[in-house]
Amino acid sequence: MTETTIDSDKLPEAVEAFVLRWGDLGGQWGVNRSVAQIQALLFLSDRPLTAEEISEKLGMARSNVSNSLRELLNWKLVMRVPVLGDRRDHYVAETDLWQMASKVAQGRKEREIDPMVGAIRAAMEHADDPKISPAVRARLNSMHDFVNTVEGWYNQMLHVPPSQIMTLIRLGSKVVGLLKFVGGKGGSKTETG
Repeated sequence: MTETTIDSDKLPEAVEAFVLRWGDLGGQWGVNRSVAQIQALLFLSDRPLTAEEISEKLGMARSNVSNSLRELLNWKLVMRVPVLGDRRDHYVAETDLWQMASKVAQGRKEREIDPMVGAIRAAMEHADDPKISPAVRARLNSMHDFVNTVEGWYNQMLHVPPSQIMTLIRLGSKVVGLLKFVGGKGGSKTETG
């Protein structure tokens, strides 16, 4: 069996299809296919699974499963859970979709956004260098303001209850209309200067 072949005798067709598709999507998101497939399998499992069971169900090498589980544990998308009478490690996935999205967002922020924020802040320490042209200084200031605004928004959203965020998301384009009403025709002050 290859790593993307699932033993269909062991999984319902809908679960197999989802696991395979989730694995493909993982590759598009920059996540290893095996990691994504394991997360999907555990998400749809109605009981904790051992690494051996995951390996058997997905037709993956045991070492690949172990490495993938380690990565999922680091992302906090799966957890080890004890099973009475069994000394092996068992794994379950985070099944709260909001928590799952929050953990992925936090992980991506730490790996991708925070280093960018650090680089921009470091560059700003030298932005008053007379060798830097006014145009470059303006771009650095603009980027710095943008990054600080986005980071501030992200930190604020961490404290908003998921139900309120879902309400905001469901409002969709109505929010844009409200912003036009509140900010006038030209948009908000930050957009127009």
